[in-house]
Amino acid sequence: MTYQAFYRVYRPQSFREMSGQAHVKRTLQNALLANKTTHAYLFSGPRGTGKTSTAKIFAKALNCEQAPSNEPCNECATCLSITDGSHPDVIEFDAASNSRVEEIRDIIEKVRFAPASSRYKVYIIDEVHMLSTSAFNALLKTLEEPPSHAVFILATTEPHKLPATIISRCQRFDFKRLSTNDIIERMKVVLEDIELPFEEQGLKVIAQSAAGGMRDALSLLDQVVSFSGEKLKLEDTLLVTGSISQEVFYELAEALKVKDVARMLALLEQLIADGKDPLRLSEDLITFFRDLLLLQTSEDLAELLELVSPEERVFTLAYDFAPDLLYGYIDILAKTQQEMRFSHHTKIYLETALLKMVQFSGGAVGQTTTSGEVAMSPELAQKIVALEQMVQQLSAQLQAGASVQVTQMPKEQRPRAKNPNGYKAPTGRIQEVLKDATKQDVQRIKSVWAQALNQMQKSQSALLAEAEPVAASSSAFVLKFKYDIHCQMVADNQALKAQFTQLIAGQTGTMYEMLCTPDEAWLKLREEFIRDHGLQQQKKSQDENDPEVELLEPPPAEMPDGPFIDDAQPLASQDPLVTEAEKLFGKDFVEIVED
Repeated sequence: MTYQAFYRVYRPQSFREMSGQAHVKRTLQNALLANKTTHAYLFSGPRGTGKTSTAKIFAKALNCEQAPSNEPCNECATCLSITDGSHPDVIEFDAASNSRVEEIRDIIEKVRFAPASSRYKVYIIDEVHMLSTSAFNALLKTLEEPPSHAVFILATTEPHKLPATIISRCQRFDFKRLSTNDIIERMKVVLEDIELPFEEQGLKVIAQSAAGGMRDALSLLDQVVSFSGEKLKLEDTLLVTGSISQEVFYELAEALKVKDVARMLALLEQLIADGKDPLRLSEDLITFFRDLLLLQTSEDLAELLELVSPEERVFTLAYDFAPDLLYGYIDILAKTQQEMRFSHHTKIYLETALLKMVQFSGGAVGQTTTSGEVAMSPELAQKIVALEQMVQQLSAQLQAGASVQVTQMPKEQRPRAKNPNGYKAPTGRIQEVLKDATKQDVQRIKSVWAQALNQMQKSQSALLAEAEPVAASSSAFVLKFKYDIHCQMVADNQALKAQFTQLIAGQTGTMYEMLCTPDEAWLKLREEFIRDHGLQQQKKSQDENDPEVELLEPPPAEMPDGPFIDDAQPLASQDPLVTEAEKLFGKDFVEIVED
């Protein structure tokens, strides 16, 4: 007889022989005993988890001569013919190669005929998600109301590709990936049947490589058995599957513990030279450190270990690493693994990850720099710069012999409640800045404005593109925004403000405080300040002394030894009609012409 693969020879023939899927077996067996089977079932799940095998077992149980029973007898003529695929009333249909509507119509035409020699005519449609849209539509009505003698069993690995109208007409069973223990127990049955000795650690390597699929595990076992001699050894499974032995992982961990970078990179280089995949190496390293964490947690979790065996030296190694270190190693490897999937230079990524692990000393990954310095938030950096500036000013005053006034750090203000109209400018603080504003300070801010914007990201500089510095003192400057939303976004973004003021400080040597105000609020603030500080009276006296002079565009408002406002307006703009026109059209589009 022609040789058959293990996954075909040892396909389960009864519910009792199935590995895992207890929820599926119990539901189907209870329905068989109570004679409450339905007309359509949907089996979904990863490949190699028993969907088609379960469908055949269920078909045998439905038509078995000993029915109703929760298990097929596998001895009657019906069970035997279904097992070898010759029964006329159990039709297996591969939708991957028969996806056209014509094949489905052929099923629909024949389904109404009574079974030839059994109680039910069972249609097993494998890879049902491959059917075309027209084929699904043709199957829809028959699937909803088939003849009483017909049962449809749909199997798929991608249930999300099925129309909701198909899923709603079926009883759905989700098959799960098989556990490592289930796969190992099944492989033991196979090896005992062929009378081949084995090392259990080698079976663990095969089960891990199968990733929860019994068919993949039996295919790998078949390959290892063909490669091995009189006994299935761990070395054979490692060579065939491309996995790494526990000894190599132990040496890597020892080198990592003593921070022996040369030894660690030499081991990695040897593994790559032996043909090991760096992406698979990263996965195995994650599993290895996970096993060490389990050993630290409890010795009773030895059954859950996947790569290491519970030996004395492994227990000692596990306790040599702090839990924070192991968590950090897993985090570093997991992030590196994601980056490796999109690169052809996977070896470099893995080498970099190992170097990060050598330098890692515990705590959250990303909170320490390569030099060991603690990462600092922008808000904290801004406060430190302000404190340094204050210390310098106090030192200068002491040297000059001036009386020192202790300046308290401004208390951290609570977030200002936003009114329904939008952002509310810090009026009181802006008034204080205007009292000390000078022309030199605002010109200094404007001279470095473009350079500071160019050093920022485009998304951040776009928020400041429509802004303009209109007044500045020795410690703060007022920034006017054309749009309220931009003003609010900048004022609420503390990180952006800290970064921008640091860029300004880098150019000017002074750490300024940035105050944001919308255009409309600035107009009111400026008018009130001019009125309260006598700038209008100064301009009136100028007009009375020289009535012939018309100040259409007077120079900026500046008093001797007084405040300076960069965009102070002429007196004519105080006319209510002019003010209203500027609000409606903008001051750039309003021109005042005297008759």
